[in-house]
Amino acid sequence: MERINIDAILDNIEAVVRRHELENGGYARYLWQDKAESREMGLNAYGCADAANILYTLNRFHRDPAKRAACVAALQSKQDPVTGYFLEPTHHDFHTTAHCVAALELFDARPLYPLTEMAKYKDITKFFDLMEQADWLHRGCMAHAGAGLYAALVITETVDAAWERQYFDWFNKNCDPETGMWVDPPAPDFPVGIQMGDAFHYLFNYLYAGEPMPYPDKLIDSCLAMYWDGNLPAGFGHQFHFIEMDWTYCLNRASRQTPHRFHDTKAALYDLAKGFIAFLEQVDWERDDPANDLHLLFGATCCLAELQLALPGVIHSTRPMRVVLDRRPFI
Repeated sequence: MERINIDAILDNIEAVVRRHELENGGYARYLWQDKAESREMGLNAYGCADAANILYTLNRFHRDPAKRAACVAALQSKQDPVTGYFLEPTHHDFHTTAHCVAALELFDARPLYPLTEMAKYKDITKFFDLMEQADWLHRGCMAHAGAGLYAALVITETVDAAWERQYFDWFNKNCDPETGMWVDPPAPDFPVGIQMGDAFHYLFNYLYAGEPMPYPDKLIDSCLAMYWDGNLPAGFGHQFHFIEMDWTYCLNRASRQTPHRFHDTKAALYDLAKGFIAFLEQVDWERDDPANDLHLLFGATCCLAELQLALPGVIHSTRPMRVVLDRRPFI
């Protein structure tokens, strides 16, 4: 495998983050409005959380104590003191809250207020009811909520080990033994690539907790088939998104739990890496719209870090990248 240096890409990613910096430790998610004027400009929960996550992943995290304190305060200011939710218009409240709580953890910090609305799910039966009411096994519509609730409550130590055991036992019982994912049977209008993206959200909780994947061999088969058969969303591997990280993480982490198709796995990961890095090398970092959406940029940065981890000696950077999911759950 050819050795590839990505220092220039990482420098460009850092420069994008710096351009989004506001006063008093805050960050914008966007630098310009879209045609529909749908974007929340200025200080944004995802701007703050994604900036922290990206800089941590680049291994260029804030070191100055005053700067770190300002970043924490800016992110904490986006929490609703009544509900405990962090809010951002593009994502489910559970997703935004988990993402912000996880970003605060990078600073060894926590939300200012209790997670009041989420805390009612300390009664695990209420969580099961929530998922089942949404028909999650057939429609695959609750991954952000189902994973986000766990991450937020565990990071803030709102739940105990007994709650976690019931959580994973329930997911183990409901995992599809044919695909290693959580849709049974697969919905006709729910593409397999999106099913995998949802499975990713549950898997990073599994790995954070030290839980074994239910069916790693089947998950590898599923990931390899969808890649080589072209059953991933259009643009896969040549865009700023999270789906590339979803697939890379699922395949790479499953391969750590089984020797099943080891060489096939490495070949597919290398094939993605070559195309993805070539795409990133030609981006106009100052003008490209998705590259300047910090949330989408974070997704691409995560994928690059996971590929570097998955392919030792192949993807080189002066400062080795870090995978935030190896510290705590949720992105």
